[in-house]
Amino acid sequence: MDISRYRVPAGETVDLSTWDPHDNGGLDRDDAEDETKALNKELESLQELLHAEGRHKVLVVIQATDTGGKDGTIRHVFDGVNPSGVTVAPFKKPTPEELAHDYLWRVHQHTPGSGELTIFNRSHYEDVLVVRVHELVPGERWSRRYEHIRNFEQLLVDEGTTIVKLFLHISKDEQRERLQDRIDRPDKNWKFSFGDLAEREHWADYQEAFRVMLEETSTDDAPWYVIPADRKWFRNRVISEIIVSTLRSLDMAYPDPEEGVPGTVVP
Repeated sequence: MDISRYRVPAGETVDLSTWDPHDNGGLDRDDAEDETKALNKELESLQELLHAEGRHKVLVVIQATDTGGKDGTIRHVFDGVNPSGVTVAPFKKPTPEELAHDYLWRVHQHTPGSGELTIFNRSHYEDVLVVRVHELVPGERWSRRYEHIRNFEQLLVDEGTTIVKLFLHISKDEQRERLQDRIDRPDKNWKFSFGDLAEREHWADYQEAFRVMLEETSTDDAPWYVIPADRKWFRNRVISEIIVSTLRSLDMAYPDPEEGVPGTVVP
């Protein structure tokens, strides 16, 4: 799979209408799911190697509108990885303590250490998304944050972190179906909030905020990928390829054993 077609080139204008959220890449679902399973097995091995080598840090940022599939992505793509080396950091509404600090304060402490893979379920980008759409701070304030974020991510990269950013792109019709499913299925009622309907009224504003986010903060060192996410099976296939390809590129190796270990016989 050519994952470069989903990467947002640094410095280029973004038009989300040209990215089809219902794209399936011409793949058959059964074949794609088999390929995803194979990639998941490879991901397990690569993540174990990442943890054992203890040299690289990997940060995966996932952003999407409500019902975009953030939780499902984490559940399916990272199924089977070793919890000792993987952390999921969810970023919800800031606490009073977090609001008393700069907006990156709550984020930096969750970035990965050596040998770790950290997944941000939402992230620092909320401060140029929901904050922008709901005018929680003046425009002149949130508009400066794109530069802050680029600099913050460059700091992480310069200190050894590999960053992959995934925007799960769904259509408005698909969001309606997923919200209705949460209402119609008793086992999913807990996931529904009337606040979701209120947020849906801002669909166009959020799409513009996502567009600018991609345009302003996709860099060579911390790229954004626009993931067609209407079809969950295809979303998982594309993301699995991106994550595995990223880990392969790190050229990792298991550390050398202690002297004398090879050939030792346990009495």
